[in-house]
Amino acid sequence: MELKSGLTLSETRTRLRSAGQEHLLHFYAELDPHAQRALIEQIATIELERLPRLIDQYVRHKQPFTLPTRLEPAPYYARDARSWNRDQYRAKGEELLRAGKIAAFTVAGGQGTRLGFDGPKGTYFGTAVTRKPLFRCLAEWILSAHHRFQKTIPWYIMTSPLNHAETVAFFQHHAYFGLSERDVMFFSQGVLPSLDLKTGNLLLSEKGMVATNPDGHGGSLRALWTSGAIDDMKRRGVEHLSYVQIDNPLARVIDPVFIGLHAAAPDSSAEMSSKMVAKSDPAEKVGVFCRADAKTQVIEYSDLPREKMEERDPSGNLRFNAGSIAIHMISVDFVSRLNAGGELSLPLHRAEKKVPFVDPATGNTVQPTAPNAVKLEAFVFDALPLCRSSIVYETDRIDEFAPIKNADGNDSPATCRDIQTERAARWLEARGVLVPRSAVGKPECTIEISPLTAWDAQDLSRLTLPPAIPPNSELTL
Repeated sequence: MELKSGLTLSETRTRLRSAGQEHLLHFYAELDPHAQRALIEQIATIELERLPRLIDQYVRHKQPFTLPTRLEPAPYYARDARSWNRDQYRAKGEELLRAGKIAAFTVAGGQGTRLGFDGPKGTYFGTAVTRKPLFRCLAEWILSAHHRFQKTIPWYIMTSPLNHAETVAFFQHHAYFGLSERDVMFFSQGVLPSLDLKTGNLLLSEKGMVATNPDGHGGSLRALWTSGAIDDMKRRGVEHLSYVQIDNPLARVIDPVFIGLHAAAPDSSAEMSSKMVAKSDPAEKVGVFCRADAKTQVIEYSDLPREKMEERDPSGNLRFNAGSIAIHMISVDFVSRLNAGGELSLPLHRAEKKVPFVDPATGNTVQPTAPNAVKLEAFVFDALPLCRSSIVYETDRIDEFAPIKNADGNDSPATCRDIQTERAARWLEARGVLVPRSAVGKPECTIEISPLTAWDAQDLSRLTLPPAIPPNSELTL
């Protein structure tokens, strides 16, 4: 039997025995030749030599988070731009766009399961009126930027093994939303094995398949390298990536001001920069940009002590108020440097989850009713302390942060629709259009504005707008 990995059954068994994981071959004799080959190939991709350390660190011992000493709020470029020249950095960003130095990068490995939706999350609807899929929301930003700056902006999309084929087929079905097929590159993120919560053993999801989980958005920095995406960028002359996640249809996929700040601000190394919004309240469940040992980093909300969360400055404002919204600029050279000379290694984060598995003793599939496994994943923001210096730029929550994560409640389609409408209402009101509002100030209508139409209120000056929006109506521009 010819195997891509070159490993034989005997060699695989020896590797598994050394790692204490020989049970993965328990049902090997029951499998057909194709399934046997697939199992050997899958095992070959698992870094078994690394397992003992991972099991000791994340299963047998739960390492507590240690808060850095002398933790301070991270400084940031405030969106009111009183202390810096917005036009200067916008011009720099536009210069880079016209020179073809910028690409878009979207992390889209998730499924719509939490939304009650069967399919890649990017195929879920994201707009307030026309229900455009999330992929199209981001594609229209890229297409609009292409028209504005008369330069191709390639788009790199990281999928996962669960949704790669379906995502590619979706783009083909929709003719790449008007983008050129040769300028859209898909690649799948890596996976990590799921570990039994009690023993640390690898689990079998089927008799011939090891249970794995995607390695997190932090895995994107490795996948960019191993997929050949970085080589493709270098051939094109791309120098910087605009990183967004698929669940936020309001993200400014291409933002000249942010690009310019990242590339040219005096305190930026132009390696990795981030956007933030001011936290809505002390307990909001977002990571917080902090500074320790002269390095910018994100502290997860669950790791920030309550006294830090609630700490206020003399004006009564939250000190630790810079909420991370998963929007970054990342340089191609930075990704190359992180991967040079071997494997990129970011910290892993531990989560206890319910993972169905095959019982080696009986061969039956077990559907656990309580967490039975440890899943590990890396977070992209853990690369920030690896920068020589890193800046943070404040954006308006209403302007750019309306993620769709939950079926209802916070960060749901309903809240996203409301935020989209509020942003559009503000733009229209800035152009003199009367927008109906309730007694508490909420728009009594639903409005959707495509980035192909406008990037801000000023862009609407080119259009003939109605003097007023009728109550309870829907408007698409």
